[in-house]
Amino acid sequence: MNIYDQLVERGYIAQCTNEEGLRKLLSEEQVSFYIGIDATADSLHAGHFLTLVVMKRLQEAGHRPIVLIGGGTTLIGDPTGRDEMRNIQSVEDIKEKAEKIRQQASRFLDFSEGKALMVNNADWLSHLNYISFLRDYGPHFSINRMINMESYQSRLDKGLTLLEFNYMPMQAYDFLHLYRELGCRVQMGGSDQWSNIIGGIDLIRKLEGQEAFGLTFNLITTSSGEKMGKTVKGALWLDPEKTSAHEFFQYWRNVEDESVDTLLKRYTFLSLEKIEELTSEEGAALNKAKEVLAYELTKMVHGEEEASRALASAKSLFGSGGEAELPAIDLSRDRIGQEWLSVLCDLGIVSSRNDGRRLMQQNGLLLNGERLTDISATLSEEDFPSGEALVRRGKKMYTKIKLVD
Repeated sequence: MNIYDQLVERGYIAQCTNEEGLRKLLSEEQVSFYIGIDATADSLHAGHFLTLVVMKRLQEAGHRPIVLIGGGTTLIGDPTGRDEMRNIQSVEDIKEKAEKIRQQASRFLDFSEGKALMVNNADWLSHLNYISFLRDYGPHFSINRMINMESYQSRLDKGLTLLEFNYMPMQAYDFLHLYRELGCRVQMGGSDQWSNIIGGIDLIRKLEGQEAFGLTFNLITTSSGEKMGKTVKGALWLDPEKTSAHEFFQYWRNVEDESVDTLLKRYTFLSLEKIEELTSEEGAALNKAKEVLAYELTKMVHGEEEASRALASAKSLFGSGGEAELPAIDLSRDRIGQEWLSVLCDLGIVSSRNDGRRLMQQNGLLLNGERLTDISATLSEEDFPSGEALVRRGKKMYTKIKLVD
């Protein structure tokens, strides 16, 4: 089956500029394609993870991924999906973040000779002469058309700066540069990047007289319509220092029943037959499918050893009992006597004091197996038998807290 049809079958594709043309291209040639990642954080997250899985699929089908680190475009900031301008970062901070992103992406793709490339758009954008850029490329961008694009439209009422208005031309120039220098024919990204991708395709058509292709992926959301990959502590990161292997495993183990089939299809490399077998039953029987999902994803991100350890811990917590091998969060002994509510906020177990109060009122917080319902309860040495306490949020989210001097 053509790789394009495989992507359709698994539900990845949201939009494509020329479906038949791209299907034909992918079946007849080794295609260079790229996905851009701006260096806005020092780690990739669950959304990037999905794009890396797609890139890996295409690479295994014989095509060449180009990972573009946005060291240059991050200096401007993408206005897409934001109600205010991004914070301006220093060149040094962006370089450090770009290097960490490069290291993480290298774990997923084969960068041996000719298999994949990683580039940083700071290498060419930072050397552009602004006047020359405006003269050479400005005439090919229609202001009327740009302000009607979704990436800009949502910002017009609240204020769109000239800085951000330059983002789309910069990203379009990226595609043109990669087309000219590396023969890149396809840009891919999340469905929120459609407007930016179209800008690059139009620029290549106008200046090179050639067709390039754009493809976007469906965002994965919860039943309430929120983007998946958000935890109590924030984003679900791929860096183990920001999201531990255990937390990463638990996130996927606890997803909604309605999401399991979609997540198995898009994030794992299991066959569709195996996925159908795992998701054919409902209710408690889906727990096995959730364990497989969590194990497969944790193995890809953190390695088989960490995935196996997280699986054993989950079985202990959710199954037949026994001592769970949870990673412990250190807590200074100086916090003894302070309110549990404040400590749980500081540790990220609850997102706010209001969140903590609500959970206590709903019997959703347990301390060492006992319900924690008193909002003014304070920490005592007795709460830490053998120097550790086990806090449970809801039915399945466990955190071990270790007292340290």
